[in-house]
Amino acid sequence: MIEWYDWYVYAAFAVYFSTDFFPSEDPTSRLLNTAAIFAIGFLMRPIGSLIMGRYADRHGRRAALTLSISIMASGSLIIAATPGYQTIGVFAPIILVLARLFQGLSLGGEYGTSATYLSEMASKGRRGFYSSFQYVTLVGGQLVALGVQIVLQLNLNEEQLNVWGWRIPFVIGALGALAVLWLRLTMDESEQFKNMSGKTKKHAGTLKALLKYPRAVLTVVGLTLGGTVAFYTYTTYIQKFMINSVGLDKEVVSVINFVALLIFLILQPLAGLLSDHIGRRPLLFFFGICGTLATVPLMFVMRASHSAVAAFLLMLAGLVIVTGYTSINAIVKAELFPTEIRALGVGLPYGLTVALFGGTAEFVALWFKSIGIEPLFFFYVSFCIFISLIVYWRMQESSKTSYIDAEPEKE
Repeated sequence: MIEWYDWYVYAAFAVYFSTDFFPSEDPTSRLLNTAAIFAIGFLMRPIGSLIMGRYADRHGRRAALTLSISIMASGSLIIAATPGYQTIGVFAPIILVLARLFQGLSLGGEYGTSATYLSEMASKGRRGFYSSFQYVTLVGGQLVALGVQIVLQLNLNEEQLNVWGWRIPFVIGALGALAVLWLRLTMDESEQFKNMSGKTKKHAGTLKALLKYPRAVLTVVGLTLGGTVAFYTYTTYIQKFMINSVGLDKEVVSVINFVALLIFLILQPLAGLLSDHIGRRPLLFFFGICGTLATVPLMFVMRASHSAVAAFLLMLAGLVIVTGYTSINAIVKAELFPTEIRALGVGLPYGLTVALFGGTAEFVALWFKSIGIEPLFFFYVSFCIFISLIVYWRMQESSKTSYIDAEPEKE
């Protein structure tokens, strides 16, 4: 949760620190710059997935998770301590970019390793339920970031937040990481990793071993495409959309996002548990069909409503649809690969897809808005989900062909 908090606090406070790093009279232009850096951070995720995935498959899930939180905390501390553009000029945005690249490296390794760890630690028949907690903690990090934002908005005025208040959440993230580091140093390693033979470990985490499963790799890419674009649209970009296009106050938008994401968080284990009984594909079909058909009307109605209540209900509807993907995507991907390349297999194709499509969603949306054709973004999201729907239709039910369930467990 802390690691995801460190990542999302950037998006939550971009509306405040953008003036400190990118002086401009046009608020959309400032947000476009910060969104570009948010996207740049995602470019490091495939590299992080490659490096950390290999590390997790060769040296253990615990070791990789411990390393990733250390890197993420360092990035937050750098951002918190970096002077603004008025003080050090162009070096301010340069340092911001480097810090986000550092954090992107961490997050790239975090996803694949944590998805692998959760799926391997869960008992047979409950893997969907337990793996859904990856997005519980992911969304929990966003909620904590929004909670900190709401508290600061209640206690600081606009000028204070713009000048120095935005630094506080980055300091909180760096300090919270110290506790997480201790927790990860004391957690157990998974039985699947400990049970790998010496011969298997010799080839663990290599690209050569991964390329023996081309269909699984392509499935992860297709599985992720629509889900990642929809997720970042309804959880990250939606905040700017409500402020810039719907015309709501920042404080109202923060509350809307907090409540909607809290409900979204609660839905994750419920949907994960459901997948253990009915399979993974029905939930993926729910997301694919509803996301393809409902995204465009949802965004158009929200844009035209100018109502806080309508914005909340429409955002929540979008998040309910996205739950069909978020609640089970970790376990579906983990079930596609054997132990020796599971962290790399889950992380690398996922990281590449998120870097190209998820991390750029906000930038694409703001770019369309800056040139006066914002509605095209709604159709872009819908089309990405449709591509994933085709993949869901062609893939097998992963819970019935799971590599995890096929592997013997230690008595």
